[in-house]
Amino acid sequence: MSGVRFSASSVAPVLGLAGGFIVAQQTGRRELGGALFAVVGAWCARDWYRTSGPAAAAGLSVLYVAAMGGSHPLAKRIGTWPSVATVTAATVAAAEVVTRVAAR
Repeated sequence: MSGVRFSASSVAPVLGLAGGFIVAQQTGRRELGGALFAVVGAWCARDWYRTSGPAAAAGLSVLYVAAMGGSHPLAKRIGTWPSVATVTAATVAAAEVVTRVAAR
């Protein structure tokens, strides 16, 4: 390993976005996936606020919610899993950049 470390709040969106999708898909109950998405989002927002401040927390929270909303129309163009992977990667990358900059 190269010793690269990621903050928990930058990788947690994987659980909320991709994990929420998997839960909804496997159980056939979208509300369960939505609940996981909401719980993880609330945890991330609190952690982003604590580590990076209110502006970063607000921006990343908007991105997190927009990623969920944007994944649906994107899925019609590129497919379900590519869409989930794309919005999840974008959210994780943005969260990592913001948390690293704020840590300086």
